Amino acid sequence: MTAAPDFLDEKKALACIHCGLCLGACPTYLQTGNENESPRGRIYIMRALAAGRLPVDDASVQHIDLCLGCRACEVACPSGVQYGALLEQTRDFIEREHSRSAYQTFLRRFVIERIFPVPWRMKLALGPARMLKALGIARFLPAAFREPLRLLPEKMDSTSLPETSHATKQPAIGRVGFVRGCVMSVMFGNTNAASVRLLNEAGFDVVVPREQECCGALFAHSGRMEMARDYARRNIRAFAKYNLDAIVINAAGCGSTLKEYGHLLDGDVSAEKFGGMVKDLTEFLVTHGFAARKFASWPERVTYHDACHLAHPQRITKQPRELVKAVAGANYVELAEADVCCGSAGTYNLTEPEMAEALQGRKVRNILNTGAKTVVTTNPGCIMQIRAGLEKNGVRVMHIADFLVEAMENTRA
Repeated sequence: MTAAPDFLDEKKALACIHCGLCLGACPTYLQTGNENESPRGRIYIMRALAAGRLPVDDASVQHIDLCLGCRACEVACPSGVQYGALLEQTRDFIEREHSRSAYQTFLRRFVIERIFPVPWRMKLALGPARMLKALGIARFLPAAFREPLRLLPEKMDSTSLPETSHATKQPAIGRVGFVRGCVMSVMFGNTNAASVRLLNEAGFDVVVPREQECCGALFAHSGRMEMARDYARRNIRAFAKYNLDAIVINAAGCGSTLKEYGHLLDGDVSAEKFGGMVKDLTEFLVTHGFAARKFASWPERVTYHDACHLAHPQRITKQPRELVKAVAGANYVELAEADVCCGSAGTYNLTEPEMAEALQGRKVRNILNTGAKTVVTTNPGCIMQIRAGLEKNGVRVMHIADFLVEAMENTRA
């Protein structure tokens, strides 16, 4: 067998001591019980690919593809294995060396890479898709095309944001930048507006740079590292024009990548500085006292789902719960397996629909067992995935920004 390029950081890979503590944290292993679908199993495969002991064929690639990239294993690992970095290196190699099916190539290279990161293209593409769903034609399409249509929300809102929004009370405490996102700006414009309103209420002027682009997460998670780096450089330049105290993001998957620009652009001082300025909306609001506010009691039971890239790479689990509990009070109920992936995982529910649907079912069952009528989370992909699973159960799925703004309005009513 011809040796494969030595693409893997062997030192990082050897940090894995194969203890198995990651198994109970890995959603795909929990679902299948297959060692090849566990973090330590995948690290064996990565090392074998890097050493040329394993061919880059459909079987070996499928085990890597089935990884959600949720990085729950990093939290469970006692050895500090940087699994996310190993996964990026391996997927970058696979995308260069492996030939995929015509459908997967079209989905990844055209839909995910050329449409999703560009809001005007996404708006254009989603028009016919929503029409197919509304007309009920979706059920006659092949399974590969039905899943994306099923996930589409009934309503899309691309409300634009002003370049500058001023603090509710002047003088402002400071000035922050806001990352509007790709999916967020097209499908969740009201949520973006709610996020800016919360920042204004917290005492900050908010700047939304017009030049900002996709954060690069879609590319980094799928192994297209050079494209991810290109987008990172563009965003660093876009925000560098302003004198900002912080850069706030309300989408967990984007936030994880934005904070890791220093890793993405290794050795770039401006990338390290940018990543250090990035704050998730929930951590920023809690830091500035928002959880201490008094709210009118929420009338129904509420639970919270941990978006993977907020809970695991960013290790933010306490702050969003503080905010939800400040509103829900005694009506808050903890969700079993709250930090187990719902199956969205960026574009995973499009590229691996069967596993995504199985994990969606697991998440929905846990939510229904709480008796909650409202589920709060912090990522657009999670919202669409969980809503699609709960569409016939009368349970609301809300972004935490919308939840907090509604609570504020109920308090003032």
